[in-house]
Amino acid sequence: MDLDILDVAIFDGEALRPENRVSIRDGTITEIGTGPAAVPAERTITAEGRLLTPGFVDAHVHTTFGGQEALACDISAAGTLNEALQMIRNYVADTASTTDPANDWVIGGGWSMSHFPGGDPSADILDEACPDRPAILLSADHHSAWVNTKAMTAAGLDETSTVPVGGVIVTDSTGCPTGCLHESAIDLVSAHVPVASDEEVLAGLREGQRYLNSLGVTAWMDAIVGDYGGHRDPYGTYVGAEESGELHSEVVGSLWWPRGVEDIDTEVARLTALARTDGRFRATSVKFMLDGIVESRTAAMSNEYTCTCGGFGTSYFTRAHLEASFSALDAAGFDIHCHAIGDAAVKAALDAFEAIRSPGTTGSATAGPGERRHHIAHVQVVDPADVPRFAELGITANLQALWACHDEQMIDLNLPYLGAERSGWLYPFGSFARTGAHLAMGSDWPVSTANPWDAIHVALNRSHPTAADAAPLLPDQAIDLTTALRAYTAGSAHLLRSADNGRIRPGMHANLALASANPFELSPTDITGITNELTICNGRIVHDALPPHAPTTTDSAS
Repeated sequence: MDLDILDVAIFDGEALRPENRVSIRDGTITEIGTGPAAVPAERTITAEGRLLTPGFVDAHVHTTFGGQEALACDISAAGTLNEALQMIRNYVADTASTTDPANDWVIGGGWSMSHFPGGDPSADILDEACPDRPAILLSADHHSAWVNTKAMTAAGLDETSTVPVGGVIVTDSTGCPTGCLHESAIDLVSAHVPVASDEEVLAGLREGQRYLNSLGVTAWMDAIVGDYGGHRDPYGTYVGAEESGELHSEVVGSLWWPRGVEDIDTEVARLTALARTDGRFRATSVKFMLDGIVESRTAAMSNEYTCTCGGFGTSYFTRAHLEASFSALDAAGFDIHCHAIGDAAVKAALDAFEAIRSPGTTGSATAGPGERRHHIAHVQVVDPADVPRFAELGITANLQALWACHDEQMIDLNLPYLGAERSGWLYPFGSFARTGAHLAMGSDWPVSTANPWDAIHVALNRSHPTAADAAPLLPDQAIDLTTALRAYTAGSAHLLRSADNGRIRPGMHANLALASANPFELSPTDITGITNELTICNGRIVHDALPPHAPTTTDSAS
């Protein structure tokens, strides 16, 4: 592809540039200049002052899972429980099978915990919408499942069922399951769901890639490459898509570290056999889920929850296990990717990272900060004493910025459970930036939208126009536009060890996103109105929504 983009504001991954043209020849950025190119390209786009950025790099996303769910019973767009139930009814009617209904599962997800008292849905409500087929619907955050009576019967789930380690079966006063499962308890039902076919997983990857590309995302870290929550491991699908040429985006897969691992050396050997260090799909990262989420009181806390149920949440691994496994994986050359929501989980991850840097360990004691790409994702509740440790240890804070606002779940299922002190520790983005921590950003789609501009809006404002309460959430923890853009481009590309994404530089393959406006000329409160109009991925246009008022000249070139 040969292309000149003229009259454009350029954010190169670090800062705004003074030039106003980017020239691409044969899919590679050849020049960043001012005014027309000396030898014009076969196609020219006049951007009229819009902002060109590197393609966004989503540092925490579940692309195949999200794509499959978008093609299944997707209720993520439901604003109310009634809307969700109608979507389920429609899906059930549209997919009714002529075979045995007992083997024709309804699979999907996207429901919001805020639509149910206490955050827990029940089977009797789902039975009304889907009475004849077993159904399992994952919550938007993928830490809970809503199942109907048919599904519980198929799985043999009743009052005698054993609760798995790290899981919660919600029960009534008699001990009978009500239809809501949290964390590892999801597996009690998901293990009975028919395994997705190769074609279904590939269709999910295609849809996920299309969706992310439409939003300007050209690279990502798939946060779980393994069997999880009824979803099949997409590793082979990624490999096949790269070999066939269907995968044009750059992807790093975080290989799943199972919660029940006992033999660390054997597991590290298994993952080492899966490692891939070259190509469009690389497997160089290992994912640990250290705890759950605040909404189900499974996020690991140093002090008890303030609600009547109390408790400290769930820690899936002991300190000794984390130190031993982190050390072995670091020595094997893997980057470590941690899910940590509660302050105890964040502290446990930092302690383990610090331990493997200490003299006498086999981990990162001799590795410089630039060599490591270990990171902690979500960082929702962080003890202020731990904030400086990210920079000190060279650990990236991977921000899911969209969540840092007063949405319904924050108001109903977070603040009341955390209490006043911990509610002041939420999503400390500003503190991370002020202490010099390396920042990356991601969406966690399909947990929430993968639109980078929505996340950036919240990062700047600590609020969102659709939030239940417009008041900013801890406004002193906001970050500025340059910091947010840097995190979502160069910062995330750093985690992927990417040579082709995250920056706009001559000699790099073109991975670019053209916004509908220049946010540096807008009020921060208007950022969410920005859309992505053009995506160039690996040197070719994969999304084009340029309006008629953006002049473009094209001949036969493609």
